[in-house]
Amino acid sequence: MESKKISINRRTFIGGVSTAAVGLTIVPSTVLGGKHVAPSDKINVAYIGLGTQGLRQLADLIEIPDVQITAVCDPQRKAIDYFDWGPTGLRDQMRKLMGKPNWNTGGNNTIPGGLENGKEIVDGYYAKEGKSYRCNAYTDFRELLEKEKDLDAVQVMTPDHLHGVISVAALKRDIAVTVHKPISNRLLEGKKVIDLANKKEVTTHLMPWDSNDPDMPKVMELINSGAIGELKEVHNWSFRPVWPQYAQIPKDTPKLPEGFDWDLWIGPEEVRPYHPHYTNMTFRGWYDFGGGSMADMGHYSLWTVFEHLKLGKPTIIEPNFSHVCDINKSGAAYKINNDFSFPFASSCRFKYPAVDGRPAIDLVWYDGGMRPPVPKEFYEQGVDFPSEGMMFVGTKDTILTRGFKVSNPYLLSKGVKQTREVSAAAGAVKLKGVERFIEGVKAGKQIEGGFRQAWPITEAVNLYAAALRSHKTLLYDAENMKITNDKKANEYLDRNYRKGWSLDEV
Repeated sequence: MESKKISINRRTFIGGVSTAAVGLTIVPSTVLGGKHVAPSDKINVAYIGLGTQGLRQLADLIEIPDVQITAVCDPQRKAIDYFDWGPTGLRDQMRKLMGKPNWNTGGNNTIPGGLENGKEIVDGYYAKEGKSYRCNAYTDFRELLEKEKDLDAVQVMTPDHLHGVISVAALKRDIAVTVHKPISNRLLEGKKVIDLANKKEVTTHLMPWDSNDPDMPKVMELINSGAIGELKEVHNWSFRPVWPQYAQIPKDTPKLPEGFDWDLWIGPEEVRPYHPHYTNMTFRGWYDFGGGSMADMGHYSLWTVFEHLKLGKPTIIEPNFSHVCDINKSGAAYKINNDFSFPFASSCRFKYPAVDGRPAIDLVWYDGGMRPPVPKEFYEQGVDFPSEGMMFVGTKDTILTRGFKVSNPYLLSKGVKQTREVSAAAGAVKLKGVERFIEGVKAGKQIEGGFRQAWPITEAVNLYAAALRSHKTLLYDAENMKITNDKKANEYLDRNYRKGWSLDEV
């Protein structure tokens, strides 16, 4: 009985009383290790990742009345060498959040970022609200998870290569997780994260679910009514990337910014000299650290498509990609052999087998300015084909959308309509689902858009990266998660973890 008393912690109590403890009036303090915790107590959250996107979405969490941010974490301490869509916009947003119109970031830039700024902002917000509470600050999330004993949840806003590792570390400790996309930038790691989430009862949340367009049911009505005949292809194209990408590995060795723990930032990946081209806004373009444009934007547009069309278990992944040439020391031109960074532009065709209620279809993703063939109706009606959009092609007609996602669908035969494009600075949408996540944590229940739903999209974005990196069409055995026609390509589905960073060790 003693061991059972110890195991009933604060998280179990908060979730349990809201769903099961009807009629409970008195809780002995011994049940909670000597302290009584009312079900109305705040949800303790650790915020991990304090770059520009992390700070931008911090406001959505900290302003929820039921939340207390008890700890922040980032291996970069000072606001040095951060980049954003403008020089002062994020700084001004943080000034408003704290009620400090003259707040400055320190470091060498007007753009906020890093551990010290993150702690200042959290403490400043709570001070504005009349609270004297101070959150704890850590450079290493592993230390944070060991020392913060009363955590209910973590929000993960790091570069992509740390998402899976941090999520597993939290799930092992029965801590709820909300994470930015993708769950992982390695297929097998992503599967392990999702499998662990399926075994655990804690709430999980993959943020891009909250931007799923509500118009996908309208698309399904058109498809199911036979309006387009038999669905054959789905096309989705984005003008991303809108961040710098590099065709060669940096050879110079700039000075490491003061207060930056580069070893912690590298995390599970192979150590290499510090370079700002790897970090902050630019990490998405590297296979080791990012997931490319499809992982960045495809979650927003395609997750609902995967759900409704029951897309899963692709058999063939066919990449097309740009390349870069250079001149060597002898004056000869050559093509750079690149398996370290995403191409400047690419497309990727996924072949999905038929399932009950749906024929076999192809899903094609495009980025970097690539687009599908322009339907003749655009020429005939004098409308420019948009730089981003979505299209469902059938044997009789085509469904187009009026945005990058599945918004305002219409039949092409009824006439061409202008498309609303997403600006580079705007990103996808402002995500508000963290409120739903917190409610799920309080109630101790799963929510829509959790990790348990995320395998098909996680599988696709990681196969996209593997195919581009392999430079060839891949034949995929979905049951065994193996590529059957290229042994080396299977190496791109997993990660070689540094000591101390494997999923078993965190």
